[in-house]
Amino acid sequence: MKTLREIRVGETATVVKLHGEGPVKRRIMDMGITRGVEIFVRKVAPLGDPMELNVRGYELSLRKADAETIEVR
Repeated sequence: MKTLREIRVGETATVVKLHGEGPVKRRIMDMGITRGVEIFVRKVAPLGDPMELNVRGYELSLRKADAETIEVR
């Protein structure tokens, strides 16, 4: 299983499945991250957290802990 956290800057990944439960999973889905969506990794902060992503035409910052719950291919 490959997670969003493992994707390098400049790469694009497609969401396969969201892991996690309850409010965390709901919050990620509310941000537009759902199955089949392409995510482009724009930047990662100097200390590694958060990640800056392009999702559905907008920019989004996501903590690495949340990125680990997103399975991609």
